Amino acid sequence: MRAVVYEEFGRTPEIREVPDPLPAPDGVVVRVEATGLCRSDWHGWAGHDPGIALPHVPGHELSGVVVAVGGEVRGSRAGDRVTVPFVCACGRCGSCARGAQQVCERQEQPGFTHWGSFAEYVAVRHADTNLVPVPEEMAFSTAAGLGCRFATAFRAVVGQGRVRAGEWVAVHGCGGVGLSAVMIAAASGARVVAVDVSPGALELARAFGAEICVDASALPAGAVPEAVHRASGGGAHLSLDALGSAVTCANSVRSLRRQGRHIQVGLLPDEVAVPMAPVVALELEILGSHGMAAHDYPAMLALVASGALRPDLLVTREIGLDEVPAALTALGTAPGAGVTVIRPHGVS
Repeated sequence: MRAVVYEEFGRTPEIREVPDPLPAPDGVVVRVEATGLCRSDWHGWAGHDPGIALPHVPGHELSGVVVAVGGEVRGSRAGDRVTVPFVCACGRCGSCARGAQQVCERQEQPGFTHWGSFAEYVAVRHADTNLVPVPEEMAFSTAAGLGCRFATAFRAVVGQGRVRAGEWVAVHGCGGVGLSAVMIAAASGARVVAVDVSPGALELARAFGAEICVDASALPAGAVPEAVHRASGGGAHLSLDALGSAVTCANSVRSLRRQGRHIQVGLLPDEVAVPMAPVVALELEILGSHGMAAHDYPAMLALVASGALRPDLLVTREIGLDEVPAALTALGTAPGAGVTVIRPHGVS
């Protein structure tokens, strides 16, 4: 099969012919019809994830069709349309027994712990725990985002964030996860303040329901929290760092009103200093959010089916495998607006 491969961190990947994957006894092989280009893939390529072994094939947001099934799999068969959470759980550890597969103690992540979906085919283990059926009426390019960015945002806003109608929600960073969070918060009846440095990203945020858009590039250093407080009449009830940087993390915490809730969604490449004085003085909550378990997908899928959520609108660009090396390396400096989806078998 054709796949995107890198031999060194930070070095431009290449398109290569590599062996087709085989299914594990409890796993399947999926023909990748669509896979999202995510900033997490860039973090891995840049060397921020010590668990990646080289050479490596990135890619963790995927949808496609099952083409091979291991002998121990009971819930899937060839021809099934599927997606998977980017955290693939073992289904047997204590966390999985509690229903918290997103923090599985023996989790695997396509594109990180093993070769991923920037390829024509990908292997997925523990299929009975991790495969999520994709409705026939849903496009693969839409379904790809349900494995990471959209499901991650859904659980961050609705599950961990406990959003309520009428609350103010601040979203710092309007990439794929951030725009998903804007859409989900607005659909939940919240009032959204979107923060980014890109006019294009803020334009999309407004289209997806943001009431106020803050261009951080036009403000002095440290002025974003004040802008959010002013826009929301006292600070956000819920604030998310959807980018993952020392600046956006601190801005998110400082954007909260008393007893507000900060959700860290974006990956942080290094340890960062969290402003703890307001956490104590204002009794703030600091929470992480790490994907969403496969068994929690039905509620989100029902809202998508009803039209209340439109993840299809997030996709602004589709590319083939040959365009991935340049697109992946550019994510660090020019992420673009909206979501880029890769079609390994060609863009139709």
